[in-house]
Amino acid sequence: MKKIATRILSILLIAWVVILVNSGDLLAQCAMCRASVESNVNEDGIGFAAKLNTGILYLFVAPYLLAMIIGYMWFKKSREQRRLQESAELRKNRISNL
Repeated sequence: MKKIATRILSILLIAWVVILVNSGDLLAQCAMCRASVESNVNEDGIGFAAKLNTGILYLFVAPYLLAMIIGYMWFKKSREQRRLQESAELRKNRISNL
């Protein structure tokens, strides 16, 4: 069972890396950010816009990454709890069969 969980986790990690690598076309900006970039393009050049887009993507990814970590920890804890429950039931059945 541990191998399956490790494989699933590694597949999800690889998929996440592939999505991040191919996210160059996903540079999104809200209306206020776009107005700020358009007004500052002449002053600071294109570098400001690229930095702003990268910052937006980092802010976008952080809550999802946190949710994935919490979900994994919850899954791991519930699986451990289920194993303890099954072993307790097994011991109870063995004792009752004596």
